[in-house]
Amino acid sequence: MTAELAPRLARSGPAAVVPKPWWQTGVVYHIYPRSFVDTNGDGVGDLRGIVEQLDYLNDGTPNSLGVSAIWLSPIYLSPGRDGGYDVADHTTIDPMFGTLEDFDVLVAEARRRSIHVVVDLVLNHTSDLHPWFRESRSTRAGALSDWYVWRDARPGGRTPNNWRSFFGGPAWTFDPEREQYYLHTFLPEQPDLNWHHPDVRGAAAHIIDFWIERGVSGFRLDVFNAYFKHPELLDNPRRPARSAWRRQRHIYNKDRPELREFLGELRAKLDEHPEIVAIGETFDGDAELAASYCEQLHMAFNFELLEQPWRAERFQRAVARWDSLLSLEHTWPSYVLSNHDNPRHASRLSRNLPAQEQDARAKVAAALLLTLRGTPFLYYGEEIGMNDCEVPRDEQHDLQFGRDGARSPMQWTDELYAGFARARPWLPVASDYQCRNVTQQNLDPRSVLSFYRRLIWLRNGSRALTLGAWTPLLDKPREALAYMRTSESQRMLIVLNFTNETVRLSFGGRLPTRRWIPRLSTRRPDVGWSLILDQELTLGPYEATIFEAADPA
Repeated sequence: MTAELAPRLARSGPAAVVPKPWWQTGVVYHIYPRSFVDTNGDGVGDLRGIVEQLDYLNDGTPNSLGVSAIWLSPIYLSPGRDGGYDVADHTTIDPMFGTLEDFDVLVAEARRRSIHVVVDLVLNHTSDLHPWFRESRSTRAGALSDWYVWRDARPGGRTPNNWRSFFGGPAWTFDPEREQYYLHTFLPEQPDLNWHHPDVRGAAAHIIDFWIERGVSGFRLDVFNAYFKHPELLDNPRRPARSAWRRQRHIYNKDRPELREFLGELRAKLDEHPEIVAIGETFDGDAELAASYCEQLHMAFNFELLEQPWRAERFQRAVARWDSLLSLEHTWPSYVLSNHDNPRHASRLSRNLPAQEQDARAKVAAALLLTLRGTPFLYYGEEIGMNDCEVPRDEQHDLQFGRDGARSPMQWTDELYAGFARARPWLPVASDYQCRNVTQQNLDPRSVLSFYRRLIWLRNGSRALTLGAWTPLLDKPREALAYMRTSESQRMLIVLNFTNETVRLSFGGRLPTRRWIPRLSTRRPDVGWSLILDQELTLGPYEATIFEAADPA
């Protein structure tokens, strides 16, 4: 057999499996850089700190977390009015994080450990200190004069239309220098770009190319569905609601038809680089809206799972809905339980519970997130069950929305400042850091961290858990969830008890095999034995167990 013919025969054989891209089989770890590791003693996390902890994230062995990628919240030059989402230069690293050379080292060291780097791309708006905006506001006749959305006042000095800012108040601010109003979907310090201008789209393409050339493997597109606004800036229709933002149907200032054409162009551009992934943050939208964008983006965030109470039936309903909406071969789900804009799920789902019960729930939540069909996104500290930090008002940075509690420093040790920094951190460390930290949990095989590690490595080695179909086994779950993940050669059964009581499950003839081997469990031994299931199973309090079928046929 010739060397040329052998690979062709291997690909065409019945056992050949088409490899899937890394972003479909991997786990993404979301880092808020200011809060991960501080190496220079200024109390702020930096890029060198992330490099220092890459082995913690994945050193190629089960002693590490085993993630496949890190997503960095913005690291660009910024005045910091909105946590870095007010960008003053898209191709310069903010000095608080380091330099472009530090970023290059991070990418190289991450690649050496098979970790992909995904960066946040903020293109709906910029900082009002961005050179683009400074030039745009200086004259109505310059090269950048139409790069932002400017309009004259209506009669009586009124704003150009009735649009509201998501952060409160009108979406328009009058600029005395230019003597016009400019649009801002968010803070007045975050003017919206004019995406109808071809040079704006060209500048965005240049930014994307810049970071691809520096070795990134993907982009998280911040509020991408707000890029385009109706060119005539028509008033949004009103509707009854409590908040000013909700009192409008936002049909003219987001989710415009023009966006679809641009996303098609973006996808074609990115498809020239098979490793690159684009993940859209669906701004102010439901699962159906997010799913509609997954036909052009690789993934779009649907935050319904993040919004559920601690009830099994609510989680199953959200998962079933999302899974059915993304049933086409070219669409792919993603899942998230915590992020930088919302309370951590350890606090949200386990508030006021004893620490032991918090940890039990954290393991159930982890087993859910990491065994669904789709790409899981972990938020830094989630793997040790980090809670929101109580931040005194005089130390808060995000005064309007109170998101600081979910952005507190990573808890590495029980030393001063939780091993995050040698100097006072930019935000306080959570009060439980001495009993909830990485060093302590490393020593405990029953810790939340140990469970996450075993779970991620189990997932990494299982085609059923990464790419298999998801099939619920209970029509109306009350206390527990039970579902199958099935690939061509493997069946995995996942059972999750959401209560602190013993629960008995009846599968009603839905289990396709009888003998099951425990692979990971919070309550039962998971090596050296198997279990005969006669369509019923008893779960202990907060039990999370993953079984593999002894006979996958």
